[in-house]
Amino acid sequence: MKFDIDTYKEILDTLLRNKSRSFLTGFGVFWGVFMLVGLMGGGKGMKELLSNNFEGFATNSTIIFAQPTSKPYDGYRKGRQWNMEYKDVDRLKAYVPDLDVVTPVLSQWGAHAVFSDKKSNCTVKGLLPDYAKVEVPKIYYGRYLNEMDMQLRRKVCILGKKVYKSLFPGGGDPCGQLVRIDSIYYKVVGVDYSTGNMSINGSTQESIIIPLTLMQQAYNLGNVVHLICATGKPGVVMSKVSQPMRDVIGKAHHVDPTDEKGITVFNTEVMFGMLDSLFSGVNFLIWLVGIGTLFAGAIGVSNIMMVTVRERTSEIGIRRAIGATPRMILGQIITESLILIIIAGMSGILFSILILQLAELANTTDGIVSAHFQVGFWSALGTVLMLTVLGVLAGLAPALRAMAVKPVDAMRDE
Repeated sequence: MKFDIDTYKEILDTLLRNKSRSFLTGFGVFWGVFMLVGLMGGGKGMKELLSNNFEGFATNSTIIFAQPTSKPYDGYRKGRQWNMEYKDVDRLKAYVPDLDVVTPVLSQWGAHAVFSDKKSNCTVKGLLPDYAKVEVPKIYYGRYLNEMDMQLRRKVCILGKKVYKSLFPGGGDPCGQLVRIDSIYYKVVGVDYSTGNMSINGSTQESIIIPLTLMQQAYNLGNVVHLICATGKPGVVMSKVSQPMRDVIGKAHHVDPTDEKGITVFNTEVMFGMLDSLFSGVNFLIWLVGIGTLFAGAIGVSNIMMVTVRERTSEIGIRRAIGATPRMILGQIITESLILIIIAGMSGILFSILILQLAELANTTDGIVSAHFQVGFWSALGTVLMLTVLGVLAGLAPALRAMAVKPVDAMRDE
């Protein structure tokens, strides 16, 4: 099926002669491609924005905290206040072998950090170095806590992003500077630029981290711990170890192990699973709407080409009479359909990429892109291939009709 330059000029002239129809049909394809590519990019960006809220947080983790009991147990009344203690960490490590990391968390809300004439409200968190395996820090300056900080109860701290920007608005490395938190001075050893919105007793961005052993002493907390965070070993489903953890802690504190409110165990894997399920459904809906719109546009192209063939019956018949083969007629009609769909489709792809780029720029702060909305190369290539197939299919029925035109009938119409 070969065409010379004159044949392609003729095809374009045909499309231009029917420019109003071509525009309306092309707009249908344009809109379908724009919907498909735009929704794909938008869905990807929205998923990334939501995922950023949990950035760095272990997907197989569990958070345990104590609340007033909701059941009477072992001679104690309902509604009893109780607290977990540091020994519970050792108990969980000893009696729940499926756990990998078990680390306590202490928190003090409403603290004030002061440097020079700058002041910032913050949450003070007492942590151990292995907490980094639960919520991975993004160290911008300096370092994270280490074992020597714990053993020596060093007065060191790590600033969250918002606290750092409030105390050091001019920027620069603050490591080595002394920051007063309430009435105690701490040496800054690091800055954590984590931006996740997982609030474990306070947002990381608005927190200052100090050694847990030092916080026990500075705030006279004794062996009390406010939270215990744990991660499972590879392949362990955390929901299956929730009850064993309740059994261990409940037995030590005379709390009913079946009291899910009194011993609250929050599994993050449930939250991450819900997020994955949500976006699996969103992606299915995106493809359903986008492909449906594309097919509607292709049907429109097929209808327009059918009308065009009917109007050009005499022309096609004359071509057949002077030697044009059915294959040449078939190729011309399909090519007209294909050109129309490709032009409209590529315009839709370019326009959607422009809109997605603007969305990406709107989510850029300090040169850091919060979410990438652009579609991948293979997704764009797949869309182009789909357009090509639809172009051939859309032109097939009109082309077969054109092939059926007999020269005698065409001359009689003329």
